[in-house]
Amino acid sequence: IEVSIGLNMCLNHSAPSSGQQLPGVSGLPGQGKRMGHRGVDASGETTYKKTTSSALKGAIQLGIGYTVGNLSSKPERDVLMQDFYVVESIFFPSEGSNLTPAHHFPDFRFKTYAPVAFRYFRELFGIRPDDYLYSLCNEPLIELSNPGASGSVFYLTKDDEFIIKTVMHKEAEFLQKLLPGYYMNLNQNPRTLLPKFFGLYCIQSGGKNIRMVVMNNVLPRAVRMHLKFDLKGSTYKRCASKKERQKAKPTFKDLDFMQDLQDGLMLDQDMYSALVKTLQRDCLVLESFKIMDYSLLLGVHNIDQAEREQQMEGGEKDEKRPVAQKALYSTAMESIQGGAACGESIETDDTMGGIPAVNGKGERLLLYIGLIDILQSYRLIKKLEHTWKAMVHDGDTVSVHRPGFYADRFFKFMSSTVFKKSSYSQIANVQFFLKDYLFRTNRSVFCVTFSYEKNPVSRIV
Repeated sequence: IEVSIGLNMCLNHSAPSSGQQLPGVSGLPGQGKRMGHRGVDASGETTYKKTTSSALKGAIQLGIGYTVGNLSSKPERDVLMQDFYVVESIFFPSEGSNLTPAHHFPDFRFKTYAPVAFRYFRELFGIRPDDYLYSLCNEPLIELSNPGASGSVFYLTKDDEFIIKTVMHKEAEFLQKLLPGYYMNLNQNPRTLLPKFFGLYCIQSGGKNIRMVVMNNVLPRAVRMHLKFDLKGSTYKRCASKKERQKAKPTFKDLDFMQDLQDGLMLDQDMYSALVKTLQRDCLVLESFKIMDYSLLLGVHNIDQAEREQQMEGGEKDEKRPVAQKALYSTAMESIQGGAACGESIETDDTMGGIPAVNGKGERLLLYIGLIDILQSYRLIKKLEHTWKAMVHDGDTVSVHRPGFYADRFFKFMSSTVFKKSSYSQIANVQFFLKDYLFRTNRSVFCVTFSYEKNPVSRIV
């Protein structure tokens, strides 16, 4: 990859439009809404540390375009321990330099953390440098409209491959310390629901440091999520607020799940065993790193509901089929079964890597899951937070807890309340694939009706 090619790709999508605000000039203090460092300026554009989203996206693409192109000229080699602590820096003056092109943004410095180490692990997941560069720099980044309450800003690549998330200084620092042990584990066992970090960067502009990580995308935009949950295994105030419920795509929590999906999500025996084994292993890894307060992000696509919605909208839409994600082990199915099962590749084009399941009504589902927010160590402030909450409520039910207890409670909740082993797994599988075949081929040669009962001796009628 030539550096100039990568930078030109980024420049095509980095220039601000007329009237677009630049870093450090995004409205007066107090204007717009704020949550942490994330805010909204007078024009309605998202800001982060007073840097407009459009300027931030442009700097991200310029910086990544340069660092990936520059790294490709260096020979591949084994990763050394000191590689995890290397920080490379490049200055981007607006007038350009002999290394960087001219651009329409104020001067900024772009830092890349552990570039050789992250290159090695991108290769572990089958991500080629040109694919990484193309995904992040060829098209404008998409800002997620419902980023949550963390105060972070999230950007998604147009091909659904990667998410870029701004992180706090402590989180970035913790990830740096975590890298050697975390990726040693990931290298030995890529079948994991832990987030895959593909890069750690920092933009310095206007006296501010904006740190960000590039991760795998858990919830593909090409698949409609009829339900979305953020689950911790805690019951203390773990329900969606009234404000959250009013959103077009709300994120529900533990108490909401227990109320709305009392029967849980039923998987066939092999799928359930693979998922539980992966979750158990991941919980042990997080506990060993003294990490807690993480969540399971769960997206539920209801196939039967999607068919009903499609019929109400007047039949099939003439749309291109979604393209499955390219990064190995990035989908939910690959995360629990690996990139190959019995020597054969897993077909994910139709399901985008979702895990087949059924709910209590027998409706066919596809589940998209991943562990998120793992950059919270059990530091002093968290210990104080747990002590304070325990004084006013049952300490075992609050989300913040010591890592060992948190991991045990989290795993028990997921393996018994959220995911359940289906007593009619064979019927569920037959129903899933037969109905899918009839729907796709649009044939009604025969009709098969399934009787769903909790009695394990249910029969196909």
